[in-house]
Amino acid sequence: MTVSQQTPPSAGGFEVRHLPIADPAAEPLLRSLGEDYMARYGELAAGEMSSIPDGEFDPPDGAFVMLFENGEAVAGGAFRRYDDKTAEFKRIWTHPDHRRRGLARKVLVELEHAAAARGYARIYLTTGPRQPEAVGLYLTTAYTPLFDPENPPFAPLGFEKSLP
Repeated sequence: MTVSQQTPPSAGGFEVRHLPIADPAAEPLLRSLGEDYMARYGELAAGEMSSIPDGEFDPPDGAFVMLFENGEAVAGGAFRRYDDKTAEFKRIWTHPDHRRRGLARKVLVELEHAAAARGYARIYLTTGPRQPEAVGLYLTTAYTPLFDPENPPFAPLGFEKSLP
């Protein structure tokens, strides 16, 4: 049985759902994310989508959030426990047909609220060096880079943020 929390569509027309990451509704979005990883990183991305067991994103320590518009999954993201005070955000993604609409920012806000509600005080996340749009998002939403933004390495790029 799949248990989910839903919020009614907001003024922006989006429905927010908290689902298990293994829910069939998540499959198209996660498949698209995996395809994007392969396009950007080739074989370096092989296995990334299966590197973390799905259960690590389940409550009480984790969450998976999706945005739906007119019944279609358009964006999502997840977090898991990193340590007692820190949630690690993963799988933040917007479907290519719905980019440049602020949806990833909405996902971040939802994830931050869910993490704070579970008692986390800090967020940690990484993104890849071939994802400049993600780097830009995190830099403009008060995430502190754990690398020199003027000379980023060709390696996972870490960020952190303290929650209020």
